Amino acid sequence: QVKLVESGGGSVQAGGSLNLSCVASEGTFSMFSVGWYRQPPGKEREFVATISYDGRNNFIAGAVKDRFTISRDTSKNIVFLQMNNLNADDTALYYCVLYPPNQFTSWGQGTQVTVSS
Repeated sequence: QVKLVESGGGSVQAGGSLNLSCVASEGTFSMFSVGWYRQPPGKEREFVATISYDGRNNFIAGAVKDRFTISRDTSKNIVFLQMNNLNADDTALYYCVLYPPNQFTSWGQGTQVTVSS
């Protein structure tokens, strides 16, 4: 079973940037697509971005596509979410999971991103 761990969150001011990382604490996800999701306070979890197993294809949600970039280093088994020009609406707990998630998906602890205006 593959378990993913997120890191790189923090507190930034509006307009700032963060680069989130996703690695496998157990197993490897080299043959899987990976997705980033986020859950703002008091709201439902929402899709952010996904990237194919080889990094050649990706899709980013419309709300963030001009500011966020997803990438992966296949040699190091790391998936990144580069977030630029952050605003208060980006405040959320960010998760990475094998994509697409299903009823058996184990959601990790996530990494908190807090943007202050």
